[in-house]
Amino acid sequence: MELMVEAQVIPITLRGDGVARIGKTRVTLQTVIAAFRRGETPETIVDHYPALTLAEVYLVIGYYLEHRAEVDAYMQEQEAWAARVQQEVEARFDPTGIRARLIARMEQKNQRK
Repeated sequence: MELMVEAQVIPITLRGDGVARIGKTRVTLQTVIAAFRRGETPETIVDHYPALTLAEVYLVIGYYLEHRAEVDAYMQEQEAWAARVQQEVEARFDPTGIRARLIARMEQKNQRK
């Protein structure tokens, strides 16, 4: 029997919004790499995100280990973008007291029933 060795396609797709996702799922590259950095095994990651296959997770982690600087830079850019968006949202919609407002709204809704 002859061993067939073939190149594997890394299942990372950069979508139009600039977010890298795994395969055809909505799971982001940041999600998988953050879990890996926390010490989660590929099997545990798949347990948490069943849309992923074990092979996809291993390929993505392998890619990360071979391209750590590029992936880390990408993740820093995404984190900076998320921080900017959060600041913009908080500037437009003050989050102060939101919990109290939501509880009051739920109580009003329950009283009308």
